Amino acid sequence: MTQSYRFKKSNSTTSSTSGRSTKPNSQNRGGGRGRQGGGRKVSTLDPQMFIKKAVASKEVKYEASRTFEDMPISRSLLTSLTKKGFSHPTEIQDKTYETLMEGHDLMGLAQTGTGKTGAFLIPIIEKLLQNNQRSYALVVVPTRELALQVEEEFRDMTQTCNLTTASFIGGTSVNMDEKKLRKPLNVIIGTPGRLLDLHSRGKLNLRYVNTLVLDEFDRMLDMGFAKDVQRIINELRSRKQTMLFSATLLGSQQKMIDEILRNPVEVRVSSGETSGDQIEQDIVRLNPGEDKFKKLVDMLNSEEFSRVILFDETKHKVNRLCGKLNKVGIKADQIQGNKSQNARQRALNSFKKGQIQVLVATDVAARGIDVEDVSHVINYERPVTFESYIHRIGRTGRAGNLGKAFTFVD
Repeated sequence: MTQSYRFKKSNSTTSSTSGRSTKPNSQNRGGGRGRQGGGRKVSTLDPQMFIKKAVASKEVKYEASRTFEDMPISRSLLTSLTKKGFSHPTEIQDKTYETLMEGHDLMGLAQTGTGKTGAFLIPIIEKLLQNNQRSYALVVVPTRELALQVEEEFRDMTQTCNLTTASFIGGTSVNMDEKKLRKPLNVIIGTPGRLLDLHSRGKLNLRYVNTLVLDEFDRMLDMGFAKDVQRIINELRSRKQTMLFSATLLGSQQKMIDEILRNPVEVRVSSGETSGDQIEQDIVRLNPGEDKFKKLVDMLNSEEFSRVILFDETKHKVNRLCGKLNKVGIKADQIQGNKSQNARQRALNSFKKGQIQVLVATDVAARGIDVEDVSHVINYERPVTFESYIHRIGRTGRAGNLGKAFTFVD
C-alpha cells in the first residue's frame, strides 16, 4: 500500500490567529512581479506566504439560523434548491439576500467554494419570478469555464421555474450565439470580448439590462478587462442594480469600484486578502540538483493525491508538463489558452468523472472550476501574485471540506 506523502515543515513561527507566518504587504500581494530575460514575469512572493495550517471544518463552518424554507423565496425556486440538496444558505447567501432583494448595489467578498454564485443567482431568480420574468440580468465573468459553470448553476436552480439563460464565450460559434439571441433570455452570461463582439454586430441589445453582476470582479477590473467592462457598463442604459462578487480585493481598484457602485452595501465574509482556513498549505523546497519532475511524480504516485489540479505559468509549460506526465503513466489532461473550448471542456469533464488524475492548467482554471473532492492543488512554480495563489488553491477545500495545497520553491 502506498504511504501518505509528508513534507518536512518549515521552522517558521506562525501566528495563532491567522495561521500564516507573514501577512502579505501591498507590495508582495499586488506587485510580486519580477522579470527574467525576454520580459517574462516571475514571482517574487515570499515562500512563507504559502505555509498555513488548516483549521478543522467544524471550527469554521457557518451555521445559518434559518433554512431556505424560512426565507421569502418562491415555491418553485425552493423546489429546485431542494432537488440540489440545498437546505440552508451559506454565510454569503444569508447575509446578502435581503439587501439584494431590496435592490441595493452590493460588493460581496467571500472565499472560493462558499456559495458566491448562489448568492447572486438566487435573488436574481426570485426577482424574475416576482416580476413575471420581464426583466433580465447580465452576468460578466473573466473565463469561459466560469461562464459555463454559472449557466449550469442557473439551469439547476430553475428546473421548475420556466426561466431561460445562455452563455456567450470565446472559442465557440458566433453564428450559434446569434441564433441563441433570437430567443428571449432572462439571464445573459458571458466573457467581455464575446459580449462586445455580439453587441457590435447588433445582435446583443444591452439597453434593457437592469441588473449587472461582475463575478470575480477583481479580475474583471484589472488592466486586461477594465476597458471592455467599462464599454459594457456604458451601454447599460437601464441599469438599476449592480453586484460585485469575488474572493479577493485589490486596493488599487477602489476608485473604479466607487464609480461603478451607487451607495453600495459591503458584505465581507472574508477580508479579501487571506486564503481559506480549511486548506492545509505548505511548500515543496527542492535541494540543489534535485529533479523537480521526479519529485512531482513521487507525490502524484502517492495514494492520497487522488484528484489534483496542477498549475504552471504558461501555455507552453502546461502543454509540456501534461505530455511528460502521460509518458510516465499518470493520466492527465490540460486546460490552457491554446486549446479549443471543446478540448478544454472535454478535459474538465474527464477530470470531474475521475477518468484522469491530474488536470494541468494555467490561471484560466483558477476561477470557475468547481469540481467536488479535489484532493490537492499543486503550484509547479510560485504564482506571480498572491491573488492568483488564493484563487488557485480555492479549487480544493470547497464547501467546508479540508483541502491541501503545495507550492514548489526552488
